[in-house]
Amino acid sequence: MRNAEVIRQWQILREIESKRTGVTIHELATLVRVTTRTIRRDLQALQEAGFAIFDEGEENETKRWRLETQPFRSVQEGLTVSDVAALYLSRALVESLTAWPLSDELRAAFAKIERGLNPRTREFLAALPEVLSAKPGPRADPTSTRLVDVTRRLLDAIRDRRVIEMRYFSAASNRAKVYSAQPYRLALAHGGLYLVAWVPQYDEFRTFAAERIERLTIGDETFRKTRELPAEIFGGSMGVFFGPPERIVLEFDARIAAYVRGRVWHDSQQLTAHDDGRVTMTLDVSNDWALRSWIMGFGAGVRVVSPSGLADTIAAEFTSALRRS
Repeated sequence: MRNAEVIRQWQILREIESKRTGVTIHELATLVRVTTRTIRRDLQALQEAGFAIFDEGEENETKRWRLETQPFRSVQEGLTVSDVAALYLSRALVESLTAWPLSDELRAAFAKIERGLNPRTREFLAALPEVLSAKPGPRADPTSTRLVDVTRRLLDAIRDRRVIEMRYFSAASNRAKVYSAQPYRLALAHGGLYLVAWVPQYDEFRTFAAERIERLTIGDETFRKTRELPAEIFGGSMGVFFGPPERIVLEFDARIAAYVRGRVWHDSQQLTAHDDGRVTMTLDVSNDWALRSWIMGFGAGVRVVSPSGLADTIAAEFTSALRRS
């Protein structure tokens, strides 16, 4: 599994970097729970990828592997003003995300870049927020240190493949539940951070919003990844749900047609323009809460052509809202 290799090699790289006196192959094998033969292959792969890893010592058993203290010196020296500007603009987008787990590392990296810039370049970069800014959407409390801590611990659990136990507040049932789960991946989506984990109790993958994890315990028990997740983990949904795709047909009024045509709402969408200005959209997505919420956001400007069950659900929601107003 390529994903498992990447995670393991990243862990090896960080371990070598953290040990100034170096680390042996046997120590690395013990850390990531693989054979020394696998470690040798990983070290070779990292060297071929351009990381300045080298060994010191005469015997294979005692050789200590180290990382060049400034492995990316040539990269930094080759950065142009446009390159650095692009990095800074990307930084604004990343920092707008809730519970970004590597925020401290990101700030440290940019501080190092800034120390190597001349005053005029720094002045140019300081003006970038006046040219382009990033506005985050709805998100969890960005000042929550607890959420960042939970995120970092989840990263460790995923990397080490450790079973977790968590007390989680379920929005669907409006109460807290305790889950034992195998964490597979963290995903940033819709302004939030989500854990995708296999839950043996239900024999399926489930998605958990990180901000609703009330208590997290990382156990000593490990697990093997026997299932694969797609690269686009929520690709079949308008939101952050798993579910089989369904053919959805919508019709948008002429007054909002230009807005609808101006964006790719989902990769499966197909648009058909009509002479009177209306637009018909066909989607293959999960018929879930995210889809219904998105449709209702257009108000009277959209009509559900099919399936009929979705049309009835939308109509019932609007009727209920009218009664409450």
